[in-house]
Amino acid sequence: MQAFRIVVIGAGETGTPLLQQLLNAPFVQVLGVADLNLELPGIALAREHKVTVTDNFMDLVSQGAQVDIIIDVTGASKVREQLRQYMVDSRNTHTVIMHEQIALLMMSLSAGKLVDSKHGAQAYA
Repeated sequence: MQAFRIVVIGAGETGTPLLQQLLNAPFVQVLGVADLNLELPGIALAREHKVTVTDNFMDLVSQGAQVDIIIDVTGASKVREQLRQYMVDSRNTHTVIMHEQIALLMMSLSAGKLVDSKHGAQAYA
């Protein structure tokens, strides 16, 4: 089996620890990280690992079936809606959108304790 090809949307306090775990996993290929704020710690971490970064998540999502999993840790309903609509419009039946709640569950299991979402005032337009 090939590595999971993943895009992460959200590089703040929730996305950064998740990104660190993904980058450390030999069975994961992080294709890109998106956030409106390109000064966040997760963006710096992605750059350190030579992972593509952008402030437009659709740049990464538009790779279509090259992406296995899109992990949305923005907490923004508008992002979720745009992702779902794009999947329908593009007829992409391969890529799975992983909701923030599932990401938090997986991070909590890994940490052995409940991990909370932390979002700033940043809103996705």
